[in-house]
Amino acid sequence: MLRLLGAMSDTYSPRHYVIANTDKMSEDKIKTMEAERHKHSKELQFQIIRIPRSREVRQSYMTSIVSTLYATFYAFPIVFKAAPDLVLCNGPGTCIPLCAAAFIMRFLGIKPVIQVYVESICRVENLSVSGLIMYYFADHLLVQWPQLKDKYPKSLYLGRVV
Repeated sequence: MLRLLGAMSDTYSPRHYVIANTDKMSEDKIKTMEAERHKHSKELQFQIIRIPRSREVRQSYMTSIVSTLYATFYAFPIVFKAAPDLVLCNGPGTCIPLCAAAFIMRFLGIKPVIQVYVESICRVENLSVSGLIMYYFADHLLVQWPQLKDKYPKSLYLGRVV
């Protein structure tokens, strides 16, 4: 995902990275990428924001409903304050709460936030649960295998993007 973000222009600035509160590795990678991106500039225009995970790996679907609602309460003020033009996301940890808030912004006529979901390269035959949800709500859903494009015709196949 950071490779994709690194290719984006500074038009999308400031950037707000929302990561799970347990995700130290992504924080380190974001800081390194942003430092490299702006090594000749003193002004770094990004912010790392932490929210609770909506679903842990192997967490039951029943208990993930509660944890997703909890994460959504954190996500709404973040999205409404940032008022982003674009939400680029992947994975279940923080994706669904952020996209729900962005969808509500659009639904209420506050701001049309473009949502792009990038499905994991590990998903070869079927979309993840997050991917299935975002298939119906995202403006663009990127898949990284051509057979997924055939199975989910609204998706976009651009080859390997992350």
